[in-house]
Amino acid sequence: MSRTAHPKLVVGWREWVALPELGIAAVKPKIDTGARSSSLHALHIEQFERDGAPWLRFDVHPLQRDSATTVRAEAPLLEYRMVKSSSGHATRRPVIVTQLELAGLCWPIELTLAARDQMGFRMLLGREALRGRFNVDPGHSYLVSKPPVRLVKPKKKKKRKKKSE
Repeated sequence: MSRTAHPKLVVGWREWVALPELGIAAVKPKIDTGARSSSLHALHIEQFERDGAPWLRFDVHPLQRDSATTVRAEAPLLEYRMVKSSSGHATRRPVIVTQLELAGLCWPIELTLAARDQMGFRMLLGREALRGRFNVDPGHSYLVSKPPVRLVKPKKKKKRKKKSE
C-alpha cells in the first residue's frame, strides 16, 4: 500500500511568526530541527490562579536588540518540564500551549518559557511544532514571511551629484 505524501511548504532557518493569543504580532524565531521543543524569551514569570486553574503572567520582548518593546501576556500553565539545553544543562521550565501563525497557517504549539537574553533569537521553533507541516531549508531565510511593516526601515535616498558646467 503506497502512501501519498502531501507537499510541504519549505521554510528558511529563520522566519517571522505571530503568537496572536499572547498579543505578539511579530517575533523572529530560529527554526531549529535539532531542538525538540520550542521556547520563547519570557521575563518576570509569575504563576496565579484563574477559575481554579494555574495560569502564567509574563513579559516578552519580541524584537531582538529592543528591550523597550514589551508585551505583557497571560496563558494557562500546561505543566513544568525539564528541558536540556544544547550544552547539556537541564532546567525546569513552565510550558504553555498557544496558537502560532506562519505562512498563512495557524495551529497550537507547546512553548517553554525561558530567559533567552544571551541567545541570538527571542524564540526557538523546534521540530515538534514543525512536524508534518514544513520542511526546512537551512541555506535560506524568510522563504514564507516578511518583517512586519513597522520594522522595515525606509531606504535612504542617494544624493545626486550635481553636474558641473
